[in-house]
Amino acid sequence: MSQFKAKPRVLVATTSRWFPTARLAMALANAGFTVDAVCPSRHPIGKTSAVRKTHTYHGLAPIRSFADAIAATQPDLIVPGDDRATLHLHDLHHQERNRSRGGASTCALIESSLGAPASFPVVQARTTFLEVAQEEGVRVPKSRVIRTSSDLRDWVTSMGCPTVLKTDRSSGGEGVRIVQTREEAERAFRALEAPSLFARAAKRALVNQDTTLVWPSLLRRRSVVNAQAFIPGRDATSLIACWKGAVLASLHFEVLSKEDAGGPSTVLRLVENPEMSIAAEKMIRRLELSGLHGFDFMLDSRTGRAYLLEINPRATQIGHLTLGPGRDLPAALYAAATGEVAQPCPRLTENNTITLFPQEWKRNPKSPFLQSGYHDVPWKEPELVRACLQGPRNHRAGIFERDSLQAFLAAQLPGTGQFLRRIAADRLNCEKE
Repeated sequence: MSQFKAKPRVLVATTSRWFPTARLAMALANAGFTVDAVCPSRHPIGKTSAVRKTHTYHGLAPIRSFADAIAATQPDLIVPGDDRATLHLHDLHHQERNRSRGGASTCALIESSLGAPASFPVVQARTTFLEVAQEEGVRVPKSRVIRTSSDLRDWVTSMGCPTVLKTDRSSGGEGVRIVQTREEAERAFRALEAPSLFARAAKRALVNQDTTLVWPSLLRRRSVVNAQAFIPGRDATSLIACWKGAVLASLHFEVLSKEDAGGPSTVLRLVENPEMSIAAEKMIRRLELSGLHGFDFMLDSRTGRAYLLEINPRATQIGHLTLGPGRDLPAALYAAATGEVAQPCPRLTENNTITLFPQEWKRNPKSPFLQSGYHDVPWKEPELVRACLQGPRNHRAGIFERDSLQAFLAAQLPGTGQFLRRIAADRLNCEKE
């Protein structure tokens, strides 16, 4: 572990305009880090006061974007905020390792931030990861790489339906299908395996200024599809701060609400689950991981036993939550980086039900969890709150009426006057569009 006279520097690296990454940057700054970021233009991280400087991520030159940001900031730690960012760091490590000279420092930085390089191909491949977990005695569902339609027919014949199909290198519910019949499985397999359509990539580049799909569509890369046995039960998730294969701090949650069946969580309940804790600890030790890593589980509806489903080799949307000793991940990383004793922030709430903002509100603006849970609104960063409210809502939630919006905001922050009315007006204008 390194010793620092000045504040340690962390580079938050992300390829998507995801609100939780801004929340993570705030938590890291609050823990004591000097925070820089490499991110797409117009990222909500720019709406916070947490970041010293941002560097633009370019989807057409992703590795160069990350390399330039590292050279400019000279960070002591890198925290990726999405799976594609982790893959870029893996690729940069490979590139620098193969240089005749000059790449050793970058490789060492990436290894101290993510873990042993031998883990990189494992965390990228779903079936390989589950095979390693099984070797460690961790309970996992049966899984298999599906390369052909014949493989898929054999799997369905053996395992039956429903079954789950997942692509490697996907996250947030993208690249996942739960299929009920053989015919549905075959259609899903063809769709998941197919390269991104250039028309879709061009639209995202022109309309959303998101160029991440351009290269895959031009190179016509097919995705690796995995079949996974369907486990009926309740979703659960963990996020772990770790250092050189040892657990520093952890958060374990049962999922109470999701954006949709295969999407990200919107409401969670803090739990202590020994099986989840032991499974995560075994995998972190086996893969010699460092940084922040998420693990997704299914709690069997009949037995309550935890099945490890996958790893998210980066910070997830709960990384900013500070819930006391052993549950403050940014503080744990700061302690590991500096060699100091961890000084966790005061616990955010004694309520074990966490309602994520703006996720649950966008899913259902009349959700009872907005009142019964701890609604995790970053009121200390009003411009970030405003940006969250202006963002697109889940189309399945329907039109949000004027009275409902104003009542919600007034209940959450009474007496805010002009700022409250401005947010409400911005949100309503967005809804009309």
